[in-house]
Amino acid sequence: MKNICFGFLMHIPYRLRRYRFFDIGQDHYYYDDMACEEDVRYVVERSYMPLSATLLEMIRLSKNRFRCALAVPGTTLELLEQYAPEMIDRLKELADTRCVEFVATPYSYSLAGEYNRNELLDELRRQADKVKDLFGVTSTSVWNAELLYSDELAETLYQAGYKVLLTEGARHILSWQSANYVYHSPVKGKQAVLLRNMPLSDALSFHFSDPSFADYPMDAQQFVRNITALPDEEEIVNIWMGAETFGIRQVAETGIFEFLKAVPYFAIEQSVGFMTPSEAGKKLHPDHLLSSPYPLTWAGEAKDLSTFTGNDLQQEALRQLYSVAERVRLCNDEALRRDWLLLQDVTYMSDMQYASGGSNGFDSPYDAFINYTNILSDFLQRVDEQYPTSIENEELNSLLKTIRNQEQEIAELKRKRKTTKEQGKATKG
Repeated sequence: MKNICFGFLMHIPYRLRRYRFFDIGQDHYYYDDMACEEDVRYVVERSYMPLSATLLEMIRLSKNRFRCALAVPGTTLELLEQYAPEMIDRLKELADTRCVEFVATPYSYSLAGEYNRNELLDELRRQADKVKDLFGVTSTSVWNAELLYSDELAETLYQAGYKVLLTEGARHILSWQSANYVYHSPVKGKQAVLLRNMPLSDALSFHFSDPSFADYPMDAQQFVRNITALPDEEEIVNIWMGAETFGIRQVAETGIFEFLKAVPYFAIEQSVGFMTPSEAGKKLHPDHLLSSPYPLTWAGEAKDLSTFTGNDLQQEALRQLYSVAERVRLCNDEALRRDWLLLQDVTYMSDMQYASGGSNGFDSPYDAFINYTNILSDFLQRVDEQYPTSIENEELNSLLKTIRNQEQEIAELKRKRKTTKEQGKATKG
C-alpha cells in the first residue's frame, strides 16, 4: 500500500537589528523587535493560519485518515506566543486531533548537529519540553536543521533515543535507488531514516504556479496518480517543505490551498494512506541502508553545508561562535545564554536569502555578515568576561564534568520523586 508523509517546517528567525562597530561593548541588545513582530504577523496571517485551518479541515473531512508532521523550533514558538498567540491555539487544535506529529527539531534551528553535539542534544531536549508543555505531545523523530544528517550524527541521536531521522533524498547519496523506501542508518538497531522526495516536494514548493513547468497547472488528482504509478514496493512518499510555501511562496490566489485540501480525497479514493514519520518508522520495515559519511542537507544544489560554510566569512563566523560553546554552557548569565541560542540560527549563516535582491533588512550577504560580526564581537567579549580564554581546556572540562554529573543527579532525583508520588497516588486509589 502506498503512503504519503506530508511534513511542514514553521521557522521564523529573530530579526537582528543594525548593530554598528561603535555599539560593541556599549549595547548588548541585538534584536529588532518591531521587525520581529512584523515578520510574525505577516507569516501567520498569510501562511500559517490558513495552512493550519486547511490541515484541520483535511483531517475532519478524511475522518482522521489524513496525517502529517510539523517541525516548529522552540524560538519560533516563543515568537508565536509573544506576537500571535492565536497561532499557538491553532497548533493546540492540531495536536488534539492526534493526527499531527510535532517532530523534534533544534530549539534555535541551529547547526549544532555539525559543530557541537552536546549543544544539539540540549536543544532537542529543550524543544521537546516546550512542545510537551504547550501541546502535551512528544516525538522520537528528528527533523534536524536543514534536514542535516550524517552517519556520525545518526549514531549520536540513536544513543539519545531518537528512532526516526528525516533527511534529503539527494541524488548523490541515492544513486540509482529511490527515496520512497524506509532506510536505516549504519548504527545498530536499524534506526529508521526517511528521505524527502525531491521532485514531488519541489514541484509543489517552487513550480505550482510556474507556467513553464512541465506539469503546470498542477492537479490534485494527477498528483495522486503520479504517486500510485510508482512501483508497488515503494511504500512511502515523503513530501516535505517550508510551511511558507502555502500563502507566501505560492500565494492563495494560485489555488494552492484548494489543491492541498483535495489531495486526501483522491488519495483515499486510490487506496493511498497517510503516515506520520513515527508511524512510518514503526509500521514499515527499514530494509535499505543509507550511509552518508559527510553532512547531507536539503540546502542548495550540492545538498551539503556549502550554503552555510561556502565562503570565508561564514566559516569564520561559525568557528568563532562555536569556539565558546563550552564556556557559555558554564555561565549562569541567562541573557548571555539566550543570545548564544538565538545567534546560532542558520538564517544568519546563509546568503541564499539575497538571491532575489536582498532581504532581512540588509542589502547584501557582505552587509549582513559585517552586522553579524559586530554582534558576535560584542557577544564574545561578554563570554570572555565570564570565563576568560586564559582558562585552560583541562580546567574547563573538569568544571563541565562536575556540572554534568550534578545535572544527572538532579534529574535522577526528580525521576525518583515523580515515581514515588505516582506510587503513592496508586496506593491511595
